Amino acid sequence: MTTRRLSDPERLAWLRLARTETVGPVAFEHLLQRFGSAERALQALPELARRSGRAAPLRSPPEDEILRELETGAKLGARLICACEPDFPSRLVALDPPPPVMWTLGHAELLPQPSLAIVGARIASAGGQRFARQLAAELGQHGYVVVSGLARGVDGAAHEGALATGTVAVLGGGVCDIYPPEHAALHARIAGEGGCIVSESACDRRAIAKDFPRRNRIISGLSLGVIVVEAELKSGSLITARLAAEQGRDVFAVPGSPLDPRARGPNDLIRQGAILCESVEDVLRSLSGQASLRERERTYDPDEPMDIDHNALRAQVAALLSPTPVSRDELVRATRAPTSAVMAALVELALAERAELLPGGMVAGI
Repeated sequence: MTTRRLSDPERLAWLRLARTETVGPVAFEHLLQRFGSAERALQALPELARRSGRAAPLRSPPEDEILRELETGAKLGARLICACEPDFPSRLVALDPPPPVMWTLGHAELLPQPSLAIVGARIASAGGQRFARQLAAELGQHGYVVVSGLARGVDGAAHEGALATGTVAVLGGGVCDIYPPEHAALHARIAGEGGCIVSESACDRRAIAKDFPRRNRIISGLSLGVIVVEAELKSGSLITARLAAEQGRDVFAVPGSPLDPRARGPNDLIRQGAILCESVEDVLRSLSGQASLRERERTYDPDEPMDIDHNALRAQVAALLSPTPVSRDELVRATRAPTSAVMAALVELALAERAELLPGGMVAGI
């Protein structure tokens, strides 16, 4: 994507747009493409939401609220990086779409370096934690930064093993939202000694349930591959592994005893084609032939106006939606309209809380 450093007014507008209700990463990217800048997109939002049938006025946070977020981050020593800026991690830029903003606390220079994620069970066995700690240390010795989520169990062990060589902790809440509380010392060591804390959220935001899938997407997005050490069949670690596969990253799984429920997740991943990981050599062997991830080209220039009845198209798209997710490509085929016009209709429906735009090109009706 074309990179440039934002001015202070542009940064303020960029963050306001990112913090606007119902504007997620998919809508954010489309609005920038459609209007050319965050400032023009903010000006257009109220009318877009109104004509799509939104009952209440769409609220963008006032400038003083965004200034408080920036001031809070500055006081904490955190740094905001926007997706168009040269310091934004290139592996995140390759996502479709990337998170619009990222707060960092600590050594942000680690983010562009080759990284691997280690994730797993919160209630991990002693053996699983020992393996994660040792694997993280060995990966660090081979030049890889270790990424994880600062949770109990495998995550904490992985961070501890990589402290000497570099580790990145991705949080669901803000960079100062320490959870679990017993990881306060580990959080401080990562930020102050050998790593970086990162989050999409405002620095002082407390995490809620919906933040963790977004957190998992960033864990996999920052990494060349994801290693699952222990995980039950329904766990956040398997969500991270699925996201990694969708993003074109390698998925590794550490096998375990069929008598241990925590081994069912990794064992099932291996059955589905994940790379078996019994030692650091298994990871290094796979990565040695991996091609570098290519960034998608993005330009934020206003779209050319199209001779289309947008009201009729929006109604047609709305009628095609249901709670079951469908791909945007399927909607384009069904309407026989240009992709950009269908995307415009979907964003307007999302602003009106009549559609949910999902990563991976999917959309669901609300």
